[in-house]
Amino acid sequence: MQRLYRKRIVLGVGGGIAAYKSAELIRRLREQGAEVQVVMTQGGQEFITPLTLQALSGNPVHLELLDPAAEAAMGHIELAKWADLVLIAPATADLMARLAQGLANDLLTTLVLATDAPVALAPAMNQAMWRDPATQANAQILNSRGFRLFGPAAGSQACGDVGLGRMLEANELAQAAADCFQRRSLTGRRVLITAGPTQENIDPVRYITNHSSGKMGFALAEAAAEAGAEVILISGPVHLPTPDRVKRVNVTSARDMLAACEAAMPCDLLIAAAAVADYRPEVIANQKMKKDPNSDDGLLLRLVRNPDILATLAGRSDRPFSVGFAAETEHLLDYAARKLKDKNLDLIVANDVANPNIGFNSEENACSVIDRELLETRFAQTSKGKIARQLVAFIADRLAVRPPELTEPN
Repeated sequence: MQRLYRKRIVLGVGGGIAAYKSAELIRRLREQGAEVQVVMTQGGQEFITPLTLQALSGNPVHLELLDPAAEAAMGHIELAKWADLVLIAPATADLMARLAQGLANDLLTTLVLATDAPVALAPAMNQAMWRDPATQANAQILNSRGFRLFGPAAGSQACGDVGLGRMLEANELAQAAADCFQRRSLTGRRVLITAGPTQENIDPVRYITNHSSGKMGFALAEAAAEAGAEVILISGPVHLPTPDRVKRVNVTSARDMLAACEAAMPCDLLIAAAAVADYRPEVIANQKMKKDPNSDDGLLLRLVRNPDILATLAGRSDRPFSVGFAAETEHLLDYAARKLKDKNLDLIVANDVANPNIGFNSEENACSVIDRELLETRFAQTSKGKIARQLVAFIADRLAVRPPELTEPN
């Protein structure tokens, strides 16, 4: 997979003849897995139509700063936050001058001022304009502020001149854009994460469940996405927002969760953080069960075992690198080590849920990771978000020896 996989790129198109190359650039970026949103200046629209770039990018093209429909939701701010990279190609002499002055007199320049993402420019202009001291001074100012300049290249120009000022070709710009990103630890990996509790119905009103909040699993999904993975999060009933760039599948029961996991296979990495109910009622009443007012007898429920999701997935012929969780109240490491072996796991994360500071519904966690050699690695108490990033980095190191050789899921 390429470094642009799942990256969000805002492509700014300035008003130069080189704008025709922007169409090919969009194609190249999308071939490498990037999502592209296009912003055009007034001049850019004179050289290539927004409809062309919309068709190639698969997204509406953004044209006006004061578009009533977009600005109702502060469209330029949302675009600025959305971007992983702002790439302006072509960047004309006029556009570079306005950026160097910090102007915000159209959508593109406003977006550049509002974004925290890196900004790259692909200069494109007549060779004399590029050599002009004003343009060179603007280029130096932009460079000093952290803007990246891709090119320009030398060669023949539309006006007949020859010299520096040509915009780089689309494949060169796509490669330069990829070079803005370091390859992250899970880039190109498909990761399946389970989270939250399951609910096993007794009747239409009551069910059996547990205290899992889903916070750890959701934090792991967010950390895996940050590490560049394609993340599928299969969650039991929780009230948590879906992390950015994560595909979420909501389920209720253990059997629902197993079916959703099998439908998401194959994957490179399985992190089973869900607290799955071991048992379910053998019979689910069709109507609410009423207590007998004439009897003090209790209610007897016969429970049957649920399928073992983790063991099932870790036992497949195309088994992923499998990481389980052991939430225990006593004999933590002994029980975790037994679960590691019984379920054929690569790693297991042991949690002491008897400690209220790091147990269910808490904001912090501390854990130990045990591998197949029964070596223990401890992670000190901190926020679940930080623990998740530490765990993902640890797991990615162990996974690194396994190349991503996935087929598309059915």
